Amino acid sequence: QTRSLLGVFEEDAAAISNYINQLFQAMHRIYDAQNELSAATHLTSKLLKEYEKQRFPLGGDDEVMTSTLQQFAKVIDELSSCHAVLSTQLADAMMFPITQFKERDLKEILTLKEVFQIASNDHDAAITRYSRLSKRRENEKIKAEVTEDVYTSRKKQHQTMMHYFCALNTLQYKKKISLLEPLLGYMQAQISFFKMGSENLTEQLEEFLTNIGTSVQNVRREMDCEVENMQQTIEDLEVASDPLYLPDPDPTKFPAHRNLTRKAGYLNARNKTGLVSSSWERQFYFTQGGNLMSQARGDVAGGLVMDIDNCSVMAVDCEDRRYCFQITSFDGKKSSILQAESKKDYEEWICTINNISKQIYLSENPEEIAARVNQSALEAVTPSPSFQQRHESMRPAVQSRPPAARTSSTGSLGSDSAALSALSLDSLVAPDTPIQFDIISPVSEDLPGQAKSSGQSGRRTNPFGESGGSKPETEDSILHQLFIVRFLGSMEVKSDESPDVVYETMRQILAARAIHNVFRMTESHLLVTCDCLKLIDPQTQVTRLRFPLPNVVLYATHQENKRLFGFVLRTSGGRVESHQTSICYIFESNNEGEKICDSVGLAKQIAFHAELDRKASEKQKEIDRVKEKQQKELNKQKQIEKDLEEQSRLIAASSRSNQSSTEGQFVVLSSSQSEDSDLGEDGKKKRESE
Repeated sequence: QTRSLLGVFEEDAAAISNYINQLFQAMHRIYDAQNELSAATHLTSKLLKEYEKQRFPLGGDDEVMTSTLQQFAKVIDELSSCHAVLSTQLADAMMFPITQFKERDLKEILTLKEVFQIASNDHDAAITRYSRLSKRRENEKIKAEVTEDVYTSRKKQHQTMMHYFCALNTLQYKKKISLLEPLLGYMQAQISFFKMGSENLTEQLEEFLTNIGTSVQNVRREMDCEVENMQQTIEDLEVASDPLYLPDPDPTKFPAHRNLTRKAGYLNARNKTGLVSSSWERQFYFTQGGNLMSQARGDVAGGLVMDIDNCSVMAVDCEDRRYCFQITSFDGKKSSILQAESKKDYEEWICTINNISKQIYLSENPEEIAARVNQSALEAVTPSPSFQQRHESMRPAVQSRPPAARTSSTGSLGSDSAALSALSLDSLVAPDTPIQFDIISPVSEDLPGQAKSSGQSGRRTNPFGESGGSKPETEDSILHQLFIVRFLGSMEVKSDESPDVVYETMRQILAARAIHNVFRMTESHLLVTCDCLKLIDPQTQVTRLRFPLPNVVLYATHQENKRLFGFVLRTSGGRVESHQTSICYIFESNNEGEKICDSVGLAKQIAFHAELDRKASEKQKEIDRVKEKQQKELNKQKQIEKDLEEQSRLIAASSRSNQSSTEGQFVVLSSSQSEDSDLGEDGKKKRESE
């Protein structure tokens, strides 16, 4: 809260600095213009006085002109003197206050900010060195040096912080003075300038300026009083906070509270970076109901670390660090090792989590009930040599927990619908629409109308996400980008034409999660290809859901939280048969959602160009087929013509052969007749017999 409030004050100081710089430039232009006017007036008077010394070839001694110009020179010289006085007054009354505020007060804020940042970094470095202290006795000298370093850095940070905060508070008063004093000086200088010409015009302005001057004096006195009070508060806090600078205070003076059901503070969390290596990260942790939350510096809100209902907590020996404890979830699948800063925080965290794990916070008098179970919390403080033994002894009985896969938000959203605009509900989101908070579809379950339309409804799906010897459908895809996402929820929407649909769906799903206390999120790998979007199980690599890319008609990121993004999927079927429905899916990513949206847009562009190329190829193939058909028809026609010509030649040849044979028969017959006439009767008989 302090850093958030400091951010607001620093943002206000930056806005003041920006505005004052612009105002300073404007006033400096007035001052420069006044100086230029004064110099120009003086130069004009000087030139008029030197007129009589000029010798013009065509001009004679004109005493009237000379005396007239001398009179003008005298008047203008008096005006020049008045302008010079006005320039001096503007420099003293207008430019000096705003220059002092700009060069002294605003730079002081920047200097204190840098000093505070350096002190904060030194404190963080000292805390890190202190956290790495060994428990061996031979390091007592090093421990004393590191403890003194933490004391010095923490004291320096606190003192620097208080002076920085004092300067930020004082800036609010100095802002008023820096705005009013230059304007007051400017108006007084102008009035004194115009008083030489008209005394009656300044009476009302003088009364107004007198009131402004009185107000400035009142603000100055109030500022002095506030600065005195803040200085006294700083002195009191320095005296009262001196024992708190020690990182590990004396337990006898500051005993641990064992009946707490809420706790907040900084802890070091161990993160595994390899099989045997690990790193520690310092974050702010706090309990919220039955959940352990963490919030990194600069984050807007905290994130869920673990559900600590029915969990087990124990003190553990962790490497060479002190004050370590381990929290294990009720099912034993998730655990986290944390390190407290002091023994007091160490015991309070263990007792608080132990009380919350027994759901004491749900009772009417949690502190009284926590006092009864204090003995078990004290036992948890003792380190256990065996994690498995401690976990089995403190693990609660197996309870049947209702699945939180699908939760309908119809009732809650309906009760809060009066607070929403009718336009956003009726035109964007379908009424009485349930919200799905988890992915319940197995790998064999496809989207409505997806498997049947592909003609593979009867094909058996491999439960291991493989397709035997067949080639994966995304193997030939140009684009393959993988993102880690967490599924927040999905719901049916009425429109898919505006990003407001995604924003409204995000708002309703986040509100429904808060109302129903739904904190679990399913983590998946989102694979973006040129054909589809796939949600893949990170453990088994099984495809949970598949979204065809042509059906993704809209995608957008949250306007403020860039880690939230969603897309609208248009599918066939739904609550009304033979009707297209639109479902909006909302996710949270580790990276910026804009990168995922850019990847989806790139995939759609690649798919669009691929579709254009495919259509162009099909069109070219169709043209080639038409040309080939035309060529075949032409070849067939030529073959027919060739056959006809061949038949014509055969007919002509046959006719010629018939004609020649007829002529031959005629010649033989004639010769035989002539022979017969020569042979006589005996010859004819012999020939006939032959």
